[in-house]
Amino acid sequence: MKIKNPQVGIIMGSDSDLEAMKAAAEILEDFGIKYELTIVSAHRTPDRMFKYAKEAEKRGIEVIIAGAGGAAHLPGMTASITHLPVIGVPIKTSSLKGLDSLLSIMQMPGGVPVATVAINNAKNAGILAAEILGIKYPEIRKKVKRYKEKLNREIKRKAGKIEKVGYKKYLKQRKQHDSSY
Repeated sequence: MKIKNPQVGIIMGSDSDLEAMKAAAEILEDFGIKYELTIVSAHRTPDRMFKYAKEAEKRGIEVIIAGAGGAAHLPGMTASITHLPVIGVPIKTSSLKGLDSLLSIMQMPGGVPVATVAINNAKNAGILAAEILGIKYPEIRKKVKRYKEKLNREIKRKAGKIEKVGYKKYLKQRKQHDSSY
């Protein structure tokens, strides 16, 4: 589905990365940020990757989120082609549980930075993209602030409950609550 005037590009090396990467799309939707999402493989479609990175800014993209597993070259290669900020999402692999992806994305040479989030944590990539956009767009900055304030309230509420009922009862109630869904 083509999105008109997307601000964030979400790319991944394979459709098998989609299960992890959908969290970036979901959080951007929560913030009301337009995005496009597609498959761009650094190894299997290098011309497509090059074109995507070269033309992203012309299409209005301001931040790129790139998820990749294994050798995980997509985020770094994308960052080498564009001057837009790139956020890398290491995808969990079966052989090395994503450590290979994490190290590949993190170990960029000087001058070609890629912001890197935790393995399979595309949600944080989406939040980071929103924070980057929030520098320019006050309405996005306000949404991020409200989101973080909500997290703060949730933790305080949970801490109060644990302190009141004790951890054993809290865990029992939480387990019952989770199983009711």
